[in-house]
Amino acid sequence: MRTELVSEPGSPDRPNEDFASVALPASGQGGALVVLDGVTPPPGETGCLHSVPWFTARLGGALIEMTVSLLDVPLTEALSRAIAHTAGAHAETCDLSHPRTPQATVVLARWSPAMVEYLVLSDSALLVESPAGTVTALLDDRLSRLPRASLATDALTDATLRNKEGGFFTAAADPAVAARAVTGVLRREDVRALAALTDGATRWVEKFREGGWEDCFTLVRKEGPRALVDRVRALERADVDRAHLGRSKRHDDATVVYAEL
Repeated sequence: MRTELVSEPGSPDRPNEDFASVALPASGQGGALVVLDGVTPPPGETGCLHSVPWFTARLGGALIEMTVSLLDVPLTEALSRAIAHTAGAHAETCDLSHPRTPQATVVLARWSPAMVEYLVLSDSALLVESPAGTVTALLDDRLSRLPRASLATDALTDATLRNKEGGFFTAAADPAVAARAVTGVLRREDVRALAALTDGATRWVEKFREGGWEDCFTLVRKEGPRALVDRVRALERADVDRAHLGRSKRHDDATVVYAEL
């Protein structure tokens, strides 16, 4: 078993809003990974007293505990319970109905000797490599399929598209959103390795077009997660005309978790 994890904030002046963890139970019979990308709110009211890192730490901690201690609970149910648990921690002090209440994208994977379960919610990615070297990207692509005109402003996105039918979904305060995730089960013998990436790291593929998902996975496997993040940072710095980044922030929190099963 080989695991590597890198998580780097987009700016040294701001806290990292991503969360990442790998758990290897003492039984040695499996494991789990959790990757969250906290959604940065625009300046102004969020209805919450707490920061995005506060939220991702609590949601991520609940998820990693549930995925390894409740093996008979499906990942969708684990996410639903973790959202409810986290919401309960600040329901009395915060307006959890606010569209900008703290929230996050989610990638979960759990493996045993027989199978690999996965869950993806919003625009983080889970890459799966087969023993033959084929790489499959498991994605929730609802956000990328929305018309660009619909995403012109954050206010419009929040009001009409975020956690709404016909839009896209993130883990916020409603446990029912877990049913919206992309999920599945793979045979353990068909999976050699996994890589989970937040969109700050998937920029190498999705914004800068340096290669496809298989190229990205090969880079992580051969040179490590740090190499991918370093290359993304170099590309961001070089894009002075914002030909690739467009309206996106110059640097985003970037997290990569690699697990060779």
